[in-house]
Amino acid sequence: MAVTGFNHYNLRATREQMAVLLDFYTKVVGLTLGERPGLSSFGYWLYAGANDVLHLSEVKEGVQPALNVQTTFDHVAFTCTDYAAMEQHLQAHGVQFGSRVVKATNVRQIFFKDPFGNGVEFNFDES
Repeated sequence: MAVTGFNHYNLRATREQMAVLLDFYTKVVGLTLGERPGLSSFGYWLYAGANDVLHLSEVKEGVQPALNVQTTFDHVAFTCTDYAAMEQHLQAHGVQFGSRVVKATNVRQIFFKDPFGNGVEFNFDES
């Protein structure tokens, strides 16, 4: 028995919040809206290449999402290319971000938050 890889992560929100998240993760992060099986709940699957990596799921009717709760979730990280173009892209969308180089792994990183405060990290190979 072994974990063999990352499958996806899920953000649960109201339909109004999902519209904001869908816009952000497609236009800013660069994921692609793709096929979602016929599930009983409303939602979207977003893809990086051929892999569905982010699921946006509607909060069940009558249930309010827990907002501003203490959590241990910090961020999700994506492997990316073309650091300079991505930096310009984020600036053009008004996204505030920080960056650093991890010399031990030869990776340049960009860190920012989505519209609801979830952390996003982009990793660029510097070798």
